[in-house]
Amino acid sequence: MAYLAPSEFVTKMVDAGESKIFMSTRDTVIRAYMAGAILALAAWFAVTINVNTGQPIVGALLFPVGFVMLYLLGFDLLTGVFVLSPLALLDKRPGVTLGGVLRNWGLVFIGNFGGALTVAFMMAFVTTFGFTQDPDKVGMTIGNIGESRTLGYAAHGAAGMATLFIRGMLCNWMVSTGVVGAMISTTVPGKVIAMWMPILVFFYMVFEHSVVNMFLFPSGLMLHAKFSILDYFIWNEIPTVLGNLAGGLAFTGLTLYTTHVKTAPSRDRERLAA
Repeated sequence: MAYLAPSEFVTKMVDAGESKIFMSTRDTVIRAYMAGAILALAAWFAVTINVNTGQPIVGALLFPVGFVMLYLLGFDLLTGVFVLSPLALLDKRPGVTLGGVLRNWGLVFIGNFGGALTVAFMMAFVTTFGFTQDPDKVGMTIGNIGESRTLGYAAHGAAGMATLFIRGMLCNWMVSTGVVGAMISTTVPGKVIAMWMPILVFFYMVFEHSVVNMFLFPSGLMLHAKFSILDYFIWNEIPTVLGNLAGGLAFTGLTLYTTHVKTAPSRDRERLAA
């Protein structure tokens, strides 16, 4: 069967969350490292397309290739485990604890950051010929992204922080929908299509993705963009992580789990009970 009913794929979401919580530390970190690296490479690819074509929609159309690759290979993003792991806790799976969920999140964060940072260094090295000259157009563009999406938010104070948080929520609403999309179909073409659509929306709308930002902002710092490490964490990464967590859980994980696993009584049952 090429398509799974919601009750079936939501159960798969809970099963996936449980398996991630019990995964070994080594496997969790390696899979997260590769996910961060592949997504960072896709972001570099998309920025290069935007610079060379001047058409952001083209970069957005092609960026999802990285997301599709990493999920077909079984790697994990922080935005995905934000949604899947808590479902196993809510479902009271044996042995699943809050500590286990937090451990999974922490290890995936570390792995994603390590992978993204590795590609950030490679990008900075390549675009400056080993740091021997100023960055090329792609490098300059990435540096400017870091400035505009840290100092740009900071210039608006609390309103800027709220905007950043909401963009993080909107991002993981779409990205976690892509994660679920991989479980809806049992065929590779079906999985690819279901993942591609929401990732296209998030990237073109310039929502804030914590793992993509683990590449973009350290890259800017390596290329001497005019913002600090503290600016990056306070005015982007931390609020983005919190927004990704809130958006993914609220709009995807909890809504699907509530209405397809912990369903309310049907109207017929309610009438009989009365």
